[in-house]
Amino acid sequence: MVGAGLAGLAASLSLAEAGSTVRLYEASPHAGGRCRSYFDQSLGCRIDNGNHLLISGNTAVMDYLRRTGAIDSLVGPPTAAYPFVDMTTGERWTFEPNEGWIPWWLLSRRRRVPGTALSDYLRARALLRARDDATVSSVLGSGGTIFERLWKPLAVAALNTEVEAGAASLLQRVLAESIGRGGGTCRPLVPREGLSESFVDPALRRLGALHVDTRFGARLRAVILAEARADALEFEFGRVEIAPGDALLLAVTAPVAQRLLPGIPAPAEFRAILNAHYRYQAGDGAPLFIGIIGGTAEWVFRKREVLSVTVSAADRLIDEPAEALAALLWGDVARAYGLSVEPLPAWQIVKERRATFAATPAQLALRPGAKTRWNNVFIAGDWTDTGLPATIEGAVRSGFAAAGAVTKVLELQGRDGHGEARSMA
Repeated sequence: MVGAGLAGLAASLSLAEAGSTVRLYEASPHAGGRCRSYFDQSLGCRIDNGNHLLISGNTAVMDYLRRTGAIDSLVGPPTAAYPFVDMTTGERWTFEPNEGWIPWWLLSRRRRVPGTALSDYLRARALLRARDDATVSSVLGSGGTIFERLWKPLAVAALNTEVEAGAASLLQRVLAESIGRGGGTCRPLVPREGLSESFVDPALRRLGALHVDTRFGARLRAVILAEARADALEFEFGRVEIAPGDALLLAVTAPVAQRLLPGIPAPAEFRAILNAHYRYQAGDGAPLFIGIIGGTAEWVFRKREVLSVTVSAADRLIDEPAEALAALLWGDVARAYGLSVEPLPAWQIVKERRATFAATPAQLALRPGAKTRWNNVFIAGDWTDTGLPATIEGAVRSGFAAAGAVTKVLELQGRDGHGEARSMA
């Protein structure tokens, strides 16, 4: 196994629990990839490298957390409730679908987005008929109250792609697995402490208990490929042979996978995410998160010692000076939480230029499955064909799917007498 992001951790967990001997290699000195926590010197406290909002219907994530013993590390409101504030009007509301799968909430003006009618939501059925090349805005329109206050912020956050280019088919899948299944499956959840405390540290402890050999600082230079299989791995520390009964699972980014496995399909277009962290304790009574309409910030999260902002599809802002971004985004945060704009708290700006693949119709067509043309090589990652955007749920789902594919092939090899089918490189 190469790569200890969430896809690699999920795959390692699944394989180890199934009885395979797993060796996990990670190039960096830590696990988690783009989903982790660290101590920030400028803020003097621990922060997450990004913000992630999960829902109770994220089945793969919930399974992963149960298996690592961290299911109780997430917190959220008792029901599906999403608070919003409109920066242009000052209006506040809570989007609140009902628990069951029959959407009677659509009949309640209090539960709907202000200024919308039942007919506005029914028009979203057009997503079910969307062509593979259709974009969000071409199917749902590009204006109107419901688009600006619900479909657009939801699509941009989920796809990390602007609505003019984002794939309508992918948004339909997101809606089908959340609002389409009722409020009981879209209760919002966030880590009580941090991303590492929920998704990384418990997984590493569980893998240790399963005797997984995890090696950090192990940078992979090349995969030695024959006609039909991988024969060896060339790390900076030396060469590791891949025995006949072994398999290789690469849980790395799309560019790294293409470098290591020439010719495999992979998305080649990416979108940025901008995060801003402010050293400010808002208090336990403040909302865990707030969606912002009509501002620069899109979502603000209350964490242990900070208020954190996320701006998705942020390529338009990525080259702006950090000082200007900090002041601009704090204005939205202060209004959302009823705080003073002055003085500006201690801040940290985190820019990820290639945070996720661009969720456009053209890029979706380039997402590969877990199997490759080499019979002992498999791939995982949120950029592979999970049917979902590049999310935590997609990453974990890809890891489980790849582990299942590996186990199936190794079991067949074992029955055919080609090895004991127990070791992973």
